Amino acid sequence: MSANEFLPWVRREEPAPRALERRSFVQLLGVTGLVIAFGPGGARRLDAAERLLAGAADPWSPHVYLRIADDGVVTIICHRSEMGQGIRTTMPMIIADEMEADWAKCRVEQALGDPKYGSQNTDGSTSIRDFLGKYREAGATARALMEEAAAKEWNVPVSEVFARQHTVVHGPTNRTKTFGALVATARTVTMPAPASVRIKRPSERRWQGKKMPSIDLVPMTTGTAMYGADMTLPGMRVAVISRPPVWGGKVVSVDDSAALKVPGVERIIRIPETPIPGAFFPLGGVAVIAKNTWAALRGRDALKITWEAGPNGTHDSKAYKATLEASIRAPGKPGRTDGDVTAALGSATRKLSAEYHIPYLSHAQMEPVAAIARVTSDGKVEAWAPTQSPNDARNTIAQYLKVDAANVAVHVTLLGGAFGRKSKPDFICEAAFLSKEIGAPVRVQWSREDDLRNSYYHSVAAHRLEAALDASGKVTAWLHRSAYPTISATFAPNLPGPTPDELVNGASDVPWDVPNISVEVCPAVAHTRIGWYRSVNAIHHGFAIGSFVDELAHEAGKDPAAFLLELIGKDRVVDLSKNGLVGAPDNYYGAAWADFPLDTARARRVVESVKARSGWETPLPRGRGRGIAVHRSFLSYIAMVIEVDVRPDGTVLVPRATVAADAGFVANPDRARSQMEGAIIMAMSNTLYSGITFAEGRVEQSNYRDYQVTRMRAAPHTVDVEIIASEGLPGGIGEPGVPPAGAAIANAIFAATGVRVRELPVGRQLAGWETKATAEGAK
Repeated sequence: MSANEFLPWVRREEPAPRALERRSFVQLLGVTGLVIAFGPGGARRLDAAERLLAGAADPWSPHVYLRIADDGVVTIICHRSEMGQGIRTTMPMIIADEMEADWAKCRVEQALGDPKYGSQNTDGSTSIRDFLGKYREAGATARALMEEAAAKEWNVPVSEVFARQHTVVHGPTNRTKTFGALVATARTVTMPAPASVRIKRPSERRWQGKKMPSIDLVPMTTGTAMYGADMTLPGMRVAVISRPPVWGGKVVSVDDSAALKVPGVERIIRIPETPIPGAFFPLGGVAVIAKNTWAALRGRDALKITWEAGPNGTHDSKAYKATLEASIRAPGKPGRTDGDVTAALGSATRKLSAEYHIPYLSHAQMEPVAAIARVTSDGKVEAWAPTQSPNDARNTIAQYLKVDAANVAVHVTLLGGAFGRKSKPDFICEAAFLSKEIGAPVRVQWSREDDLRNSYYHSVAAHRLEAALDASGKVTAWLHRSAYPTISATFAPNLPGPTPDELVNGASDVPWDVPNISVEVCPAVAHTRIGWYRSVNAIHHGFAIGSFVDELAHEAGKDPAAFLLELIGKDRVVDLSKNGLVGAPDNYYGAAWADFPLDTARARRVVESVKARSGWETPLPRGRGRGIAVHRSFLSYIAMVIEVDVRPDGTVLVPRATVAADAGFVANPDRARSQMEGAIIMAMSNTLYSGITFAEGRVEQSNYRDYQVTRMRAAPHTVDVEIIASEGLPGGIGEPGVPPAGAAIANAIFAATGVRVRELPVGRQLAGWETKATAEGAK
């Protein structure tokens, strides 16, 4: 088994595989058995795909390959990356289910980075949403092909045969033939027309929408799984890098004499600094090449480097907070405009306003980034990395080294957490650059400190919300302004801030029944690398919006859950591209607005679910409280009730969480529940503990001791998740659980202590709350 065929995905003492040309790859797959390629235009036998790869004029673009060997083994190539979410099980399972394959006779291979697969970026909660229909068609086409082959061999009408568990059955006689026995004939029959391919009805599915064990769970939990840092190559050297501590900084001078004396250190190499913004290219710096990781780390510690800070050397979190606050106190660019907010607020006799601040966040995934690269003298590049986007890595390496992308192969290992960090291939480019320099394989290993101090951060943000209430406590006007540095600033220079279309992640598409709405985005210049982070800007949208709704409920003197349902209002289906959005994009999360309109009934349903199941109206003792929030993001609707237990010293524990998720059709409910559980833990970290701050352009945090995350003591004992059953178009599931959780936690803290949280992380804000509450009660 080669290093790119991880099933089981375990450590093996075998030589690393050589890179395969696309044509050689296809030829290898076609040595025996039947190979079918599937794409947007339907299915074709391998010879048609090979003609395409040879340059024939054919617009069809294959994205996944399916092989049925003569012994009946079915091989499915998964083109998305596995980081614990179960995608290497779920996506192949859809094909196997539709083709009536025996799962025990199926094998999964991990795809290399290649444009023939379409998008390989495991990001944005898109894998099932983008590929459910295509994978179903792929499996159904294979099933139809096997049925046609059996009918031909038996000389019977195809209507008399049907596939069942890796065999084809002739109904009238109960004769059977295995898939393997039919391969030879299947090579010769006419491929079924797409219109004739029948997707299974829900009642016929074996695994889709049901519990399915992960193919990677045993290796992951027994210590045999292969992650990026586990890979080794003969003759490999290890590199660690001292990178500019300030975005845009440069090396002025290096004294490497002491570093070169460290046993095991072999070379010191300068990596050129990339001018900002830099996109996915390395930051640059000074690399220590050594025989092992320990020597490389000690060698780096011995370097004496003088840095020039560059244009961001004065970046300071406290000062930048004031800058953001000034920005949101002035009108911004409109993202949604309904009615006349200015007039409604101006004439209102009852108003409320609040401002919220969220710090930078680091992914802080369990596995710091690492990559191995081998560059040969003929210009061929081969890399192994825990990457979320192998084709982006392939293209970026080619651009960075100035080689043809056809000469670059990127193998995907398991990812020990990612959350968006590993969709950026800067660390893989570092390994490729250094391998080219020394003429040997190189593994670049980042430490936890590297990961925290030189990352692509989640945006710091400030929000200002204002609302008007009528005499009955109903909201009549809603004004929302936000300011945060945009991810686009990592790719284009001199951007003043985000654009209005970035608000369609739960801000401009709020499901509120309010006649006057204005959602605006305000300037915020980037002073560090900003990148994708699980849930992206929906995190701060969700915290600010969900918290403000709770504040409005208390201002109106109403129960927060009842107020939330009233704010959602009557059931409505709204295509916001035609109703209120300013300069609405042609697509929404890559989908048409007509296919995924704002459906307030779905928002209402999840709120009613968590209210009913959480014991919402059951009284709690002082120091304990429940908070509720709902958020729409990634085309899904998620509501949560979080229960907190705030101890006298301000420590926050979360004994229970209740979740309802409406994400359309959910292919793997067990993994969806796990995603909601993980989202709560991550939101607890974001809300209670985590935060990146800058002083003199440098990150102040270095490890988990000062960038804290949720510990077991604080984690929920019970997480009750309801997945709303649906045959609707699938939305996202990996990311939309985080945004409502932050607000629900903050609202629960208020219910427990009377302390309103408007700035994250909570940290020590609750210290002494009980003494203050007792004093207030005595007045």
